[in-house]
Amino acid sequence: MHRANEIDPGAQANRKRIVDLLARATLAELQDTLAAFDQPPAHKTLRGPETGLVMVKGRIGGGGAPFNLGEATVSRASVRLADGRIGHGYRLGTERKAAELSAVLDAVAQDESARALLETRLLTPLETRLAAEAERLEAETAATKVDFFTMVRGED
Repeated sequence: MHRANEIDPGAQANRKRIVDLLARATLAELQDTLAAFDQPPAHKTLRGPETGLVMVKGRIGGGGAPFNLGEATVSRASVRLADGRIGHGYRLGTERKAAELSAVLDAVAQDESARALLETRLLTPLETRLAAEAERLEAETAATKVDFFTMVRGED
């Protein structure tokens, strides 16, 4: 028996991927993607866009007791499209317009036909760009690695 409050794990993971990628997209990338649609989706703001602070928690060594690392500025927005789909957008920093556009694109992505355009115009190129940036950062970090070793002297 299927309950209304049960969520398909595959759909949930895909939605998480989309929201994560939208949060990392630049404002220009979001605007260009919305411009690619024949008709920009009409939407009503449910919440925000607004900016606030969240507490960032850390752990020593990834497994220690959690501690408050500090605060980070976050912008968020929630919108409802004309057909009733609801989208949410989050972004580190104070770019409220980008949070709102992310929310609109999250709602658009819930439609199968629109998701195909979103994948080709934004999500796949964005994943490629983020992977290249991560690879470049890893290469820069690896260049500063120092190997320490101990040499044994020949006398005992």
